[in-house]
Amino acid sequence: MTRFAFTVEFDGRPFMGWQRQAHGPSVQQAIEEALERITSERAVLHCAGRTDAGVHGLAMRAHADIAKDITPFRLMEALNAHLKPDPVAILACEVVADDWHARFSCVGRAYVYHILNRRAPLTFEKGLVWQVPQPLDAIAMAEGAAYLIGRHDFTTFRSAHCQAESPVKSLDRLDVVREGDRIAVHAEARSFLHHQVRSMVGCLALVGMGSWTPADMAAALTAKDRGALGLNAPPDGLYFVKAKY
Repeated sequence: MTRFAFTVEFDGRPFMGWQRQAHGPSVQQAIEEALERITSERAVLHCAGRTDAGVHGLAMRAHADIAKDITPFRLMEALNAHLKPDPVAILACEVVADDWHARFSCVGRAYVYHILNRRAPLTFEKGLVWQVPQPLDAIAMAEGAAYLIGRHDFTTFRSAHCQAESPVKSLDRLDVVREGDRIAVHAEARSFLHHQVRSMVGCLALVGMGSWTPADMAAALTAKDRGALGLNAPPDGLYFVKAKY
């Protein structure tokens, strides 16, 4: 049995998320079914971080144990052929140690959230960015983001369906960068709560619109109450960027 690690890129629009679902297609299902067609084995795919419906991946890391004698390059090429026409691509494939785990060996995860701040409707990027037509003050957003850096109880920014044992997380980075009519929010931590990034971005957008002050981010955090959340951003603009090992 050989453990293969994969780097996966995917467009989340057609999927119900990364994890297998009974009520719709998933990225995990697409890759596992492609693996079975190639190897005649029912391998289970483990990933660095599960994503919601509509969320995208630039370099998701995953692994599976396979008995078939096959080189990483051949496996990658075969997977990419069998994954068509799903918008999923295997960017890299390698053999790793038997004790390496895509999820449990991961020591850091990074996301980026893309906002297109313009009034004109979306054409090419529908479903790939969050369009906010109201003018956003990115400087105020960055000021509000600073309140969330560090180790905190993020209950306010946690989905009611989150299965994490504790709402306490250490947020290492939350940067707001504006280039023209595009705003990128970069978030990094060892791990995130369900909906944490989307919830933080939604509230930062309220700061950018002037509905909240930057200090309101601190007040929402201190409340430790999901009812204090102002806005949960849609999945469209969220991308899993990388996993650190």
